[in-house]
Amino acid sequence: MSISVLRTADAWWVQTPVGAARIDTAATTTRDLLNDRAAIDAAVSSSDVVAVESLSLVSPVTAPCRVVAQMTNFASHVKDSGMDPETVPLTFFRKTSGSISGPHDDVVRPAHVTLLDYEVEIGLVFGREMPVGSQITAENLAEYIVGLVVTNDISARDVQLPKTQFYEAKSYPTFTPVGPALVLLDADELKRFTDLRLRLWVNGEVRQDMTVADMIYRPVETLRELTRFQRMDAGDLLLTGTPVGTAISAPPKIVEIIGSLLPPKVKWKLFFQGQAKNPKYLKDGDVVEAAIGTGDGVIDLGRQRTVVRYAR
Repeated sequence: MSISVLRTADAWWVQTPVGAARIDTAATTTRDLLNDRAAIDAAVSSSDVVAVESLSLVSPVTAPCRVVAQMTNFASHVKDSGMDPETVPLTFFRKTSGSISGPHDDVVRPAHVTLLDYEVEIGLVFGREMPVGSQITAENLAEYIVGLVVTNDISARDVQLPKTQFYEAKSYPTFTPVGPALVLLDADELKRFTDLRLRLWVNGEVRQDMTVADMIYRPVETLRELTRFQRMDAGDLLLTGTPVGTAISAPPKIVEIIGSLLPPKVKWKLFFQGQAKNPKYLKDGDVVEAAIGTGDGVIDLGRQRTVVRYAR
């Protein structure tokens, strides 16, 4: 049975049908908490609870940790980006864990950023070390992936695209809202990964809505590739890509061809002039909500709600 772990600034909690039970642990990091499974299990059966709504939740994944992400990993998003899902490679990039924020914290757009985008993603949380060269199979996947979280891979597109790199554009503080819960799953539950549906709303309007059936590279294949070069440890986080529906969209093919013939400075100037007219980019005061779960509600990662604020 899945266990939803919550975190406040001073404590860890387990969400039960009647409220939140405090976990009796000295753990201050996600890694330490996962090593104190007895305390988590004890809290599951506790009758000493408080209302979940009374808790000021912070990210259940603590920093510092490794934050690795997959690029263009949903067929619908790949097509919308003007690429072919049949040929797109399994590609990773890194985000700083300083970008992690809570499920209800403001998303702060830096003053120099104009094109702020959203990407709802399933976050895989590691429960043990995965040294380089580990042998990953469908049978032992649950030994490495202990649970899942809702994440939002916030992106500064006008920083990302001209620099042709992801690290800076996706690593500003508050650019990785995580939570509300770290949902711990057993091996059988993890097998339902493909049943998960990702949804994101902006001001109540559905922008993204897709199941994992659209995902190109799933966890077993992803970890097999990742372990060729990257060690992961308990408490580390892997973002698995986003479906179609982000603000940015590839230009028509003819426009793309013409743009490729222009000097880079001219090309990007024209591109961003066009993108500036796109009303889907996030603005000051926009409310972004993201939720992930199975249709029958058996696995529910919860719903995060963040508000966009411009840095002053």
